[in-house]
Amino acid sequence: MLTALIAALALSQSATAAQTAEAQVASVLDRLNQASSTADEATYFSLFAPDARFVGTDAGEHWTMAQFRAFAEPWFKKDSAWSFPATSRTITIAPIDCRCIAWFEEKLASASYGETRGSGVMRLTDDGWKIEQYVLSFAVPNDKADAVVAAIKGEPGPAH
Repeated sequence: MLTALIAALALSQSATAAQTAEAQVASVLDRLNQASSTADEATYFSLFAPDARFVGTDAGEHWTMAQFRAFAEPWFKKDSAWSFPATSRTITIAPIDCRCIAWFEEKLASASYGETRGSGVMRLTDDGWKIEQYVLSFAVPNDKADAVVAAIKGEPGPAH
């Protein structure tokens, strides 16, 4: 009986820790969007690990933080760099003892791009959760994929 109680308590604490970690990861992602929406460059880039990678929507956008910061600098001189608030989000904390790795996927709303996706990996550091990789991608409906591929190739779109 005592063993079962101890096991139940341990499982409960583990579930609470996962919920807390998920909330912390969500907070970082919310702060990321808030910082870009208000052109707060210092806060925005502080949420990434120093060796993080940012993968953008263009095929050539696979950047180190230094490269991404150089690209983004003109945008952060405006009132708002960009805004991609999450409309839904799934966060998974890796089922490892340290509970120090998370991955996420988000549906994002963008005034200029419409529905997009954000996904990535975060790591718990001594300074809190940091983004190790962030991937921004377009959400292309399957029935529009042929036309999008044709546009990328510079070909006329399929006739429908």
